[in-house]
Amino acid sequence: MTFKNHGVKILIAVIFAIALVAFFALDLHRHLTLDALKQQQQTFSDYYAGHPWQTVLIYLALYVGTTALSLPGATLLTLAGGALFGLLVGTVVISFASTIGATLAFLASRFLLRDYLQKKFSDHLRGINHGFPNDGAFYLLSLRLLPVVPFFVVNLLMGLTPMRATRYYLVSQLGMLPATLVYVNAGTQLGQLQSLRDVASPEVIASLALLGVFPLLAKKLLEIYRTQHVMRRFHKPRKFDYNVVVIGGGSAGLVSAYICATLKARVALVEQQRMGGDCLNTGCVPSKALIRSARMLNDAQRAQEFGFKRAHIDYDFADVMERVQRVIREVAPHDSVERYTGLGVECVAGTARIVSPYEVRVGERVLTTRNIIVATGARPNIPVIPGLDKVNYRTSDTVWELRERPRRLLVLGGGPIGCELAQCFARLGSQVTVVQRDDQLLPGEDADIAALVLQRFVDEKIQVLTGHTAQRFERDGDNDVLVCSTASGSQRITFDVVLLALGRKANVSGFGLEELRVQLTRSGTVETDEFLRTRIPNIYACGDVTGPYQFTHTAAHQAWYCAVNALFAPLKKFRVDYRVVPWATFTDPEVARVGINEQEARANGIAYEVTSYVIDDLDRAIADSEAHGKIKVLTSPGSDKILGVTIVGSHAGETIAEFVGAMKHGIGLNKILGTIHIYPTFAEANKYVAGAWKKAHAPIGVLRILQRLHGWRRGGRET
Repeated sequence: MTFKNHGVKILIAVIFAIALVAFFALDLHRHLTLDALKQQQQTFSDYYAGHPWQTVLIYLALYVGTTALSLPGATLLTLAGGALFGLLVGTVVISFASTIGATLAFLASRFLLRDYLQKKFSDHLRGINHGFPNDGAFYLLSLRLLPVVPFFVVNLLMGLTPMRATRYYLVSQLGMLPATLVYVNAGTQLGQLQSLRDVASPEVIASLALLGVFPLLAKKLLEIYRTQHVMRRFHKPRKFDYNVVVIGGGSAGLVSAYICATLKARVALVEQQRMGGDCLNTGCVPSKALIRSARMLNDAQRAQEFGFKRAHIDYDFADVMERVQRVIREVAPHDSVERYTGLGVECVAGTARIVSPYEVRVGERVLTTRNIIVATGARPNIPVIPGLDKVNYRTSDTVWELRERPRRLLVLGGGPIGCELAQCFARLGSQVTVVQRDDQLLPGEDADIAALVLQRFVDEKIQVLTGHTAQRFERDGDNDVLVCSTASGSQRITFDVVLLALGRKANVSGFGLEELRVQLTRSGTVETDEFLRTRIPNIYACGDVTGPYQFTHTAAHQAWYCAVNALFAPLKKFRVDYRVVPWATFTDPEVARVGINEQEARANGIAYEVTSYVIDDLDRAIADSEAHGKIKVLTSPGSDKILGVTIVGSHAGETIAEFVGAMKHGIGLNKILGTIHIYPTFAEANKYVAGAWKKAHAPIGVLRILQRLHGWRRGGRET
């Protein structure tokens, strides 16, 4: 906030305060009573007869000022307008005056309070902010039609939301019209009114209350209409074979099917290849197995750090890759057909095709179902680069087929997958070059965090070329060459194998979504709403196929929502919750994060404070010869509320778990500081960073008083 804006806010707040004090100090509200209005009715009428336009303008200004300042008396002014102008003119004048005044109050509330409250209560308001673009108009219309909530309260509260002022004005103009008509009409009979209760009779209140429910009812009816409109061209069977058919046997599909079976629904799981999906067969499991083998070699090379003169390991690259496959086979029973059949899931092998929202064809068999869950995952993104088809390239799916170590490995992409595999192959003896288009490795992380990973790569003789964009592949004699463009020209990189690590593309085609006109997002994933429904309300999607996160744990998280919404909608629906999503990159050092980091906070205009603790000082890290890395915690200014945490260092993926739980349950740094942590562990670093925050926010004034108190108790004076 600039100093100028701050001064304007203070000025507006002072004006509001002066107006309120003057209104009550001068006893102006005595003129806004029914008796006072009736006594002056003839005087007002005579003036209006002689000066119609002046009267309208004066009345308009008075009404706008009263509502804009949220002063009491709008009801009496409305009655006065009815008595003075009649039903037609009074309704028109008051409708515009009340809406203009309400919008000014809305804007004042937004200018004075919204930024402060949005920052202070960002977690609580995130859901409201997310839902308001779609549902805000319905909520506002209901509040305007319902006479239960005072309109001035609605003005002030709505100013704190992200609703646009133009929409607020238009919805308010429409929503306040029925109540305006009631009160203006009552004002035309002012002489017969004995109290305001004569206007707000139980019958009128009941009618307005029913009217207020109408927008929400209309929204529900509109949803039903849209569903019927989408589904009417499809034949709905009278009976179904299954409650849910899940397409895809990866993490999202397995968890969806498991939950449905646990809830005693009849569920079929269709998988065309291997159960377990990418995570088991080509992703998390094999990569972590390879990381562990590569780390053992690296530890042997560091023997002198641990007090040994030397250590030597004889190994064969093919044996290492065979171990990876052995680990996959050992984990595979967890995701096997046998296990899920025992859990109550009918596993169907084959290629699924969605024929209609109620039918899935697998070979010659047609499965009828009330709901479908699409969990078809994603595949490596293969870029369109000239000459790529002429060189030996691998992806994160096919790299596991290698049995001969590449002498020169080129890794195209410096994200998590590229960095993890680059370090593994370098430790296994390959000469590795990483080509990254962005200006840093791990572009989603803060620069200081990525720099620590980069330094380790440099120490391990991994060549990292940032700011390089792949242009084409060529053959130069017996060598494969990548030509890159850089800020200073071009560069040629010779390699034997290139690993493409440029992200993943959702599997959205080839199984019927196109024919059903299911919509996709700009990033090519299946578009779903907050309940993970597609455009067709009984077809859901979860996992990598819909995003926005492509992690095994978020796929499982989404799967729960898909399963329960598919089984229990429309009786009960659950909005998917992405408030606390952790992840880790398993390089050495590891990088783990939950919540926002500095670059995201700056990009979204979120105020924050940073507290850091350098792990070099941690006893356990020193004992393990892993004294490197740091913890960064972002908190709300002046508060111990955690906005985000990034850890770079050994065991970061495990260490961050405490912060994940803290953010999920609203626990701040003060409580982490007050928690006993086992010594010596890496988790102690969490307590130390909380202590660093506490020290930075120490109550200096209180400490000075305590210093003097302790000096006095010693019998002397403390200066």
